[in-house]
Amino acid sequence: MISVTPIYASLIALLFVVLSARVIMRRRSKLVAMGDGGDKDLLRAMRAHANCAEYAPFALLLLVMAEWQGAAHWYLHLLGLTLLVGRILHAYGFGRADPILILRQTGMLMTFAVILLAALSNLGLAL
Repeated sequence: MISVTPIYASLIALLFVVLSARVIMRRRSKLVAMGDGGDKDLLRAMRAHANCAEYAPFALLLLVMAEWQGAAHWYLHLLGLTLLVGRILHAYGFGRADPILILRQTGMLMTFAVILLAALSNLGLAL
């Protein structure tokens, strides 16, 4: 039974909804229907949202595959929590009007670490 990955998938889905709402609110306030309308804050919000959409599903897929193969729950929680914190740090550091580069970089590093470790774990468990 899968019981760990749904926790992190749900929490990251909530983060994704928040990032989506930020894009929608910015679009409405600037009356921009398509693209970024030349608004740098809207572009930043769009990229923070898109970045989550690009990386989180892939990491979660690897996480659920590791869980299906019997990876230890403590390890899955470690990966899931690292992914969640990484996504939050990236979104906060990148999405601000005055971006905080170290948070963005740390968030991406944490995300890449989860993807790498989960990929290697899946290979090890499958072989």
